[in-house]
Amino acid sequence: MVSHDPVLLDRVVALLAPALDHDGAVLVDATLGLGGHTEAVLSRCELARVIGIDRDPDALALAGERLAHFGDRFVGVHAVYDELPDVLVDQGLSVVDAVLFDLGVSSMQLDVAERGFAYAVDAPLDMRMDKTTGPSAADVLNTYSAGELARVLRDYGEEKFARKIAGAVVRRRETAPFTTSAALVELLYAEIPAPARRTGGHPAKRTFQALRMEVNDELAVLRRAIPAAIDAIAVGGRVVVESYHSLEDRLVKQAFTAATRSTVPIDLPFVPEGSEPALRLVTRGAEQADDVETAANPRAASVRLRALERIAPSTTGAA
Repeated sequence: MVSHDPVLLDRVVALLAPALDHDGAVLVDATLGLGGHTEAVLSRCELARVIGIDRDPDALALAGERLAHFGDRFVGVHAVYDELPDVLVDQGLSVVDAVLFDLGVSSMQLDVAERGFAYAVDAPLDMRMDKTTGPSAADVLNTYSAGELARVLRDYGEEKFARKIAGAVVRRRETAPFTTSAALVELLYAEIPAPARRTGGHPAKRTFQALRMEVNDELAVLRRAIPAAIDAIAVGGRVVVESYHSLEDRLVKQAFTAATRSTVPIDLPFVPEGSEPALRLVTRGAEQADDVETAANPRAASVRLRALERIAPSTTGAA
């Protein structure tokens, strides 16, 4: 089995544990991956069970093998995490005690060459987290207009040379459509000026990230999923999110801020009973990994960890 080290594992479990210390507690691991976070929760929070969601059938199969010894304390579900409300209905639940998101691409997806997520090896340009549905990265490169490609590279990859790269992609595909990563990496080396290639990591990093986020519609899915997770937690429940991209973290921050903001006018000298926010922030801002963890696990360098807790019933009656 491909293995990986979950980022901020001990801190994540510590944030989840207070919500999972009672009989019948349920965590939804909305981004199951290989099950590293779930394994730690099931080992350390002995009263909890976990519903693990992943859109990647391969990840579900591997995680299922890893977690089989926990028996019925774990159930895996093939779904995208914005389908959380439907998953809960299917599981016979109206609320849960915690929801965890560890966003972005998993180590397994990066390490399996034929998935096409990695730029270090030549492989088919796929990048779909669920290989059974939707357009691939090659489809995006071969069909999007120059303007659409530039938008994707600029918005999701924060690529300074987005327009230049997009124009080169359109010109090249007229003679040879993109099928594998090597051709794209070669183009990026040619189009990104040498001084820019010497800073900020591999010159293909931003483009591959942008294509992955576009292929999997990651920001739109996240925009729907975070409010759904907040609505799904019972009193005392927590939502914990690990983000690795500034746009992801911004969406999480905005959703958490809106959920914990008081609706009482700021000039009111007191908060009337019953008007207090139903949720509170557990983390102060976004927590980051320390130098020790970053040195051992480079993926931790960009992590931003946020958590919130429900402290009163939802006014919509969901909790």
